[in-house]
Amino acid sequence: QVLLVESGGGVVQPGGSLRLSCAASGSIFGISTMGWDRQAPGKQREVVARITTFGNTNYTDSVKGRFTISRDNAANTVYLQMNSLKPEDTAVYYCWGFNTWGQGTLVTVSS
Repeated sequence: QVLLVESGGGVVQPGGSLRLSCAASGSIFGISTMGWDRQAPGKQREVVARITTFGNTNYTDSVKGRFTISRDNAANTVYLQMNSLKPEDTAVYYCWGFNTWGQGTLVTVSS
C-alpha cells in the first residue's frame, strides 16, 4: 500500500507563487508516472500536470508557462511550482501516482 501526502497549499495573492510537494511512502516498487489534478468549487476535476518516469511532462493549457512539475525519484516526491497565480487557480489540488491519490491540499488565490 502506498500513501501520498501533499503539502504546500495555502492562501496567496494574484500573481504570487506556491510550491506543492507530494511525498510517497509505503510499499513502493519501482517508479510511476505522477501528476497533479485539481478540483475547483462547482467544477469538474481536471488534470493539471503529469510527469513520466523519464521526466517527460505535459500540462493543461491554462497553466502552461506558469506551472512546472518536477520529481525526485530517489525521494519518491513530486513537486508543482505554481507562479503567476490567478484567482481561477483556486482549487483543491490532488497528487496521484502508484495507483493511488493524496488527500488534497487547498490553494486559494485571492486579494
